[in-house]
Amino acid sequence: MRYRTDYLPRLQPWSLSAFAAAVAAVVFAATLQEIVASFGITPYFAGFIPAILVVSLLGGAPAGTFAVLLTIPVVWWAFMPPHFEFNPLTSADYDSFATFVLVSSLMICFSHLYREARVLMRK
Repeated sequence: MRYRTDYLPRLQPWSLSAFAAAVAAVVFAATLQEIVASFGITPYFAGFIPAILVVSLLGGAPAGTFAVLLTIPVVWWAFMPPHFEFNPLTSADYDSFATFVLVSSLMICFSHLYREARVLMRK
């Protein structure tokens, strides 16, 4: 019988494996985003939000922040029209980026608090 809640595997923050998980999550989310975009639906950040949450829970705040910093140029380059070019952003694009950064930072903070609470519960 399990007395602890060790259901999530944990990576050490600032480790190479945590940052590799962040890169893998962003690549996976970009692939899913491209599949969704092929159907004509273009939610720029919809696939990246869950990926950042998972990376933040598994690898900590540094890995989640790294995933956010990787996501912004990927979305700007690959998913915002014109595709595969860096063009000046419109005010709506800036609003999308600001909303994404706000939501991502809140998720990273809450996942950090969750990881800290798990450490306290183990003691």
